[in-house]
Amino acid sequence: MAKKKAFALRINEDLMKAVEKWAADEFRSTNGQIEWMLHKVLKEAKRLPKKKDESED
Repeated sequence: MAKKKAFALRINEDLMKAVEKWAADEFRSTNGQIEWMLHKVLKEAKRLPKKKDESED
C-alpha cells in the first residue's frame, strides 16, 4: 500500500460541510471522501501517476 502523507488543508466552511455530508452519505470518512474525489478527478484528467509495476516494463 502507498505511503500516506499528512498535510493541512484550508477550505471554505460551506465546501467542507458539503464534503462531510457526501462522505457520510457514502459511509466514508471525510479524509477518505477527499482522497476518493482527488483520485477520481486525476483519473478523469489522465494525470494519475503510473503504478510501480506498470512503469517497470
